Amino acid sequence: MVSAFLRALAALGMPPLRRVVAISLALAVVSFAVLWVGVAYGLHSGVSLGWAPLDWLAELLGAAAVLALSWLLFPAVVTLFMSLFLARVAAAVEAVDYPNRGPARPQPIWEVLRVTLRLMLLTIALNLLALPLYLLAPGLNVFVFLALNGYLFGREYFEVVALRRLDATATRFARRRFGGRIFIGGVVIAGLFAVPLVNLVAPVVATAFMVHLFEALPRVEAPALAS
Repeated sequence: MVSAFLRALAALGMPPLRRVVAISLALAVVSFAVLWVGVAYGLHSGVSLGWAPLDWLAELLGAAAVLALSWLLFPAVVTLFMSLFLARVAAAVEAVDYPNRGPARPQPIWEVLRVTLRLMLLTIALNLLALPLYLLAPGLNVFVFLALNGYLFGREYFEVVALRRLDATATRFARRRFGGRIFIGGVVIAGLFAVPLVNLVAPVVATAFMVHLFEALPRVEAPALAS
C-alpha cells in the first residue's frame, strides 16, 4: 500500500494529471472565493446588533463558521467538480503503469455522476451529523473524521476505479471481499483531504492511488466475482 501511495504521488507529474489538477484548483478557488466574498458582504451589510463591538464579534464568528464549514465540506465540493475528470485520471495512470490491461469497460456518464453525487451527499450528511463530535470531542474527533471519511472515500473511489473493469454487481462483491484494504486506503485518502493545500490535489492522488490498489488485488474475472 505504501508503494501504491508513492506511485500515486509520482503520477502528479504526468501531463494529463497536471491539467486535471489545474482545472480543479481553478474551480475550487473560484467557487470558495465567491462563497467567502458573498458571506462577508452579507455579514457586513446584514448584521446589525446596535452596538459596534457586538457587530464585529458577530461578523468574526460568522466568518469563522464559514471557514470551518468550508474545510469540512471541501472534499465533497472538489470531488463533485472533478467527477468528469476522474475517469481520465484513471485512464492516464493505467496507460502508463498497466499498458497491457486492455480497454476499459464502456461506462456511461450517468454511472460516474451517480457515484460522485452519492459520495458528495453522504459526505455532507454524515459529516454534519458528526459535527458535534468534531467540535466537542478534541482528540477523538480526529479518529471519528478519519474513520467516517475513510469508509466513504474508500468505498466511492474504489467504485470509480473498479467500475471501469467490472460491472456493478462484481464491483460490490469485490468491495465487500477486500473491504479491509479498501477502508485503509480510504483512511489514507481522508488524511489527504484533511491537510490544507494537499487537499487541492487529493482527488487526483486518490484516484491514482486507488487504481494501484485495485490492480494489486488478486485477479478474479468479473463473472466469478458476480457469482
